[in-house]
Order: sequence, then C-alpha cells, then structure tokens
Amino acid sequence: MYPKKRIQINKKYIGDGYPCYVVAELSGNHDGKLSRVYKLIDKAKSAGVDAIKIQAYEADTITIDSNKKDFKIKKDNAWSKFNNLYNLYQKAQTPLKWIPSIFDYCKKKNITIFASVFDMSSVQILKKLNCPAYKIASPEITDIPLIEEVAKTKKPIIISTGLANLKDIILAYKTIIKFNDNLVILKCTSSYPTKESEVNLKTILDMKNRFKCPIGFSDHTIGNNIPILASAIGANMIEKHLIDNNKKTVDSFFSLNHKDFKKLVNQIRQNEIAFGKISYKISESSTKNLNGRRSLYVVKKIKKDERITYTNIKSIRPSFGLHPKYLKKVLGKKARKDLNFGDRLKLNDVKF
Repeated sequence: MYPKKRIQINKKYIGDGYPCYVVAELSGNHDGKLSRVYKLIDKAKSAGVDAIKIQAYEADTITIDSNKKDFKIKKDNAWSKFNNLYNLYQKAQTPLKWIPSIFDYCKKKNITIFASVFDMSSVQILKKLNCPAYKIASPEITDIPLIEEVAKTKKPIIISTGLANLKDIILAYKTIIKFNDNLVILKCTSSYPTKESEVNLKTILDMKNRFKCPIGFSDHTIGNNIPILASAIGANMIEKHLIDNNKKTVDSFFSLNHKDFKKLVNQIRQNEIAFGKISYKISESSTKNLNGRRSLYVVKKIKKDERITYTNIKSIRPSFGLHPKYLKKVLGKKARKDLNFGDRLKLNDVKF
C-alpha cells in the first residue's frame, strides 16, 4: 500500500494543490477549565482555522506518579517548576470525561475537531465519537503498537516527528501504510520554544519527495513568521498552539493569541492567492500598461535618403513604433521620406 497524495478530513482535502490546512492546538491552554476550552474553540473558529485539535490524555494514561530520577524534569527544561512528569501532565491534561462535551460543542459550532491519542483508552473514546482524524504526537512515534491500532481505524493519521530520526519516521510510516493510506507527516522540532536555527524547514521539501504524502509543520517557535514561511514553501498543514488573550498557562509561552492567530491564517490565505498558477500571460490588469514597452522612434530629424544611424533613432518608451528587434536591420539603410523628431519609425519608412 502507498499513501495517498491527498487526504480528506470531513469536507476538506489536504495535499498539494489545496489550501493549507490550519489547525489550532488547544493542548493545556484551557488551564483545567472546560469553559475555557469552549472559549478557545470560539476564538479558533473566529480566527478562521480549519480544525481544532485537543490532546486526549490524563496524567495516569501517559506516565506514573514517581519522583525517581527517570521521572524528574530537568532544571533546564521549560516546565521544570512542575518537578516531575506526573505533575506536569496533571496540569496540562484534558480529562477524558470532557471529550464528548468538547466534540458536541464543536459540532454545534460547525468546526472540525480531532485529537492526539496517547493510549488505547483515548482511542476507544474517540472511536465512539467518530473522530475524523487522529494525531500521533512526537513522543509516541516509537509506540508501534499504539500506531498500529490507530492505523486500523482507517481514519487519517497525522504524525509528528519532533523526537524522531529518519529511521524512526520510516518505521512509523511503514507501520501505518500496512493498514492505512491516509497519512500526513509533520515536520516538527520538540523544543519549547524552538529556535529558528533548529527549525530546518528545507526538510519539508525532502519529506515530500521521500514519503510521497502530504507534509505539514507543527510549530513551537515564538510568533507566526515561521509557520507562514513553512506554508509558503509547501507545507500542506500548519499546527500551532492557541492561547486565550495571553493568559499564562502551561503552554502559553510558545502559543499565539487570537489576534496573532488570525493574522497567521490571513497571511497564509493571502500567500495562496499570490501563488496562483503557472502562467506566462500578461495579466489582465497589466495590459493597460503595454504601451510602456520600448520601440524605435526618431530622435533627430532624418531627411529623405539620409541613412538611419544610432544618432537619429533610438529604442525608447512608449511602444507605438517599430519593435526594437529591427534596430540592427534598419541601421545603415536610407529613409523613404522625411522623418521628424518624435515620429514613430515604421518598416515602410525604410528602404531595404
């Protein structure tokens, strides 16, 4: 089985030749309040995104409550204040009991929603809700049993690669396409926030050539410049975290507020208009300026039978005279009649 060159989530296609699919990642930016999830959904829809994404996990489904060294968060980590992984994920989790209500709210608002899955409990819940797509986060790219189960749903799979080398990506890719040809691979850098020097957007182009499926970009840089650039070089999907009006939350330090998210979507759409299509025609609005091109004019009076030289004709604007390609052909030839300063030169003005 080979992956499709385009996939479909609900009514929208994702792939080359289609608008970039923009996803608002809510992550833990709800700050533990279901009401804030609803508010973020409203803001995402207002910003013009194509879909909402949530992270379907609880702390107990992703790690254990341990203070052993393996589970401690290092001091140089952006989330070190939480001390261990369990505390961090308790703060950032989207309780599984919320998920049906969140899906219902998105249905009422007519906005697509899908989720990242982290274990089979979240997969089972999302199956019942007919989730239109599944995301595999960067840390789960090596969880081959989970990836197999998600692939068997036959729903589109979006997989992030921020903690994967090429071998890891290929293994996940081969696992998925045994069961499912609906695949999007996201170029990603799992550092928070990501430095521009570590983004390596050129990899998107290599991924397109290597995997022959839609390729997107999951962004953790500050601001919206990098995802706009990613879409400009061909990313088929952009995923970015959304925050509620700069409120301080677990992921707020690399998220976009509503105003900047709307700018992100608008700039991507403007870029798509500008990309247009391959065309060598003079645009309709440019045709009115065609007379601005150069042509041959008399710049010094020429008497009948006087020779035409560089001193008495010249290629200048506008374009009502003879095409400049005839310049060398007419040089040295005699004029058929008197020609005055500012006259258009014509072929029948010249003796050949």
